[in-house]
Amino acid sequence: MRATHDIPSALGGCRGSERGIDISREFAKPWTDEIVRAADVVVTMGCGDACPVFPGKRYLDWTLDDPAGKTAADVRPIRDEIERGLRGLLDELGVPAQLRSGAGC
Repeated sequence: MRATHDIPSALGGCRGSERGIDISREFAKPWTDEIVRAADVVVTMGCGDACPVFPGKRYLDWTLDDPAGKTAADVRPIRDEIERGLRGLLDELGVPAQLRSGAGC
């Protein structure tokens, strides 16, 4: 995973409050061997060959637009695409999805 930027800046100031999640203090974190080994599914978002591959793990690569430098309005479709992918994956894995609603971004 590329860990080169902080998430709020990449999201054009959107703090995720529209979904009830405060990401104002979040930043991209590199994967450790321990994290990947513990995962059932590894979802990458455009890191290509830079992401480590562990045999026996299921990998999904979601091609998304880069949110860096975009306005909150331009990031919303990217956020929504990630949400759709996550909801679909959770449904496939039999895990109930729960998202909180919030106000404005």
